[in-house]
Amino acid sequence: MSNTYKDLQNSHPCFGGHRNNAGRIHLPVSPGCNIACRFCDRSINDVEERPGVTSKVIKPEESVEILNKALEICPDIKVAGIAGPGDTLASDNALNTFKIIKEKFPDLIKCMSTNGLLLNERAEDVISVGIDSLTVTVNAVDPEIESRLNDFIIYHGKKIEGIEAAKILIENQLAGIRKVAAAGITVKVNTVLVPEINGDHIETIARTVKEAGASIYNIIPLIPQHKLKDLKAPTCLEIDGARTKASKYIDVFRHCQHCRADAVGVPGKSEYGDQIYQRRLNVKETFSHG
Repeated sequence: MSNTYKDLQNSHPCFGGHRNNAGRIHLPVSPGCNIACRFCDRSINDVEERPGVTSKVIKPEESVEILNKALEICPDIKVAGIAGPGDTLASDNALNTFKIIKEKFPDLIKCMSTNGLLLNERAEDVISVGIDSLTVTVNAVDPEIESRLNDFIIYHGKKIEGIEAAKILIENQLAGIRKVAAAGITVKVNTVLVPEINGDHIETIARTVKEAGASIYNIIPLIPQHKLKDLKAPTCLEIDGARTKASKYIDVFRHCQHCRADAVGVPGKSEYGDQIYQRRLNVKETFSHG
């Protein structure tokens, strides 16, 4: 039986468990992505602290040694998560890794993030490997708005652009959320807040994903980069306003740390990624919203 939303609030750092020193490890096993978000700059490097970044991509079978090492160094780790650096459903790597974790580390909470393009058709796979919590990034539920945030999708071998791509993505995200939530898995939705594009759309997203079965909503401020590098990052006031609007419909998480795809430790308190993944200790100034 998967953990309930209430269980996760005590033991998962992305649901409030950070207050109880709950740690997490992200396993960067998913190499490729199937959508082209205009703000996403996926990277293999040792120094940037943001989503989509890892020092290496590992194979599913390597996760056993890495988990053993991580739990030895940081016994506070309660969650094994897979959040990239590509999409977790674009290959079988994430699901195969979770099968290994289910067998060898049954006490760990299994947490997965996806863009949701393939969630509708792969929902049964997600359910059968015993995922405890699923995060789906939904940046719009209006295809016109989504098309300004995402250039194209690769869907069943075809590159699809514009409004058509946005419609397919949104339909699959919402249908997938309904299936997974109906199976008792806690669903969190992330939205990247781009004030000039989806700033007035947050309330609609929050209401729509709640109706589909999501339990908690997380608003992530845009890091201006890639094709949206000239847009402004949201101010603290804009982030707070968006969270307040969303909270009329759904629980809102307010402590997101912009974690890397190979983060290890208790968010905001300890970080062991260097030791676990042997990152080279380079120093580079990086912009962070904190």
